[in-house]
Amino acid sequence: MTAALPSPSAVSLSATSTMIGRSIRLTRRNVDTMIMSVVLPLLMMMAMFVYVFGGAIHTGTAYVTYVVPGTILLCAGYGAASTAMAVADDMNGGMIDRLRSMPVRASAVLTGHVVASVARNAVATTVVVLAALAMGFRPSASPVDWLLAAGLVLLYVLALSWLAAGLGTLARSVESASALSFVMLFLPYLSSAFVPTETMPAVLRTIGEHQPVTPVIEAVRGLLTGTPIGSASWLGPLWAVGLLAVSFAFATACYRRRTSR
Repeated sequence: MTAALPSPSAVSLSATSTMIGRSIRLTRRNVDTMIMSVVLPLLMMMAMFVYVFGGAIHTGTAYVTYVVPGTILLCAGYGAASTAMAVADDMNGGMIDRLRSMPVRASAVLTGHVVASVARNAVATTVVVLAALAMGFRPSASPVDWLLAAGLVLLYVLALSWLAAGLGTLARSVESASALSFVMLFLPYLSSAFVPTETMPAVLRTIGEHQPVTPVIEAVRGLLTGTPIGSASWLGPLWAVGLLAVSFAFATACYRRRTSR
């Protein structure tokens, strides 16, 4: 009697699980990338702003309390940049060529990198929050507020990770992937991450108030510290969900186009 062949969905699930396991193992081995994705935002940004510039920046609250949400999203940008480089390495290093003859969906390969990115960002976010508590961060959030903030950050990390995966498929080298992902590292600096947008010059204020990072930061900040959230309560999740949908479609389309050649 002939054994039944596995269904396409079972094959897809198995391939996705394999790619997730592979990407997480690569993350564990690439310790320097993990360290830098935490150390750069934590030491070079949060510590510098809190201890060097914090006394000169007035936000109406302790500066460490103000800056934590922005630092968390900045960590997400660094983590996503490493995702773009990992995908570019696969695309240009022969890994994808070996998969072309196999029934592996585009989403399976990219999902592995995205899940690894989420895992890296979970570790980075935990380190940032613990360091902030040591620096004097005193959130007033309830357990429900923490869950809502974590859910919003997760949506943002997923969106940024899928965008990075798409950029990685376009890049012709790891170096160019790093350059393409620069915008993800730069955008938080033009938001309310480190200073209130109303203190910026007119042009920068317009940019800061009408980009996706600011409402996400304001929503997370309000949930954790009890400050007024206003329209960010729906703009933040809306930006995150919209960016996630566009980034997923962009990444899978770029992968299919690249591998069909």
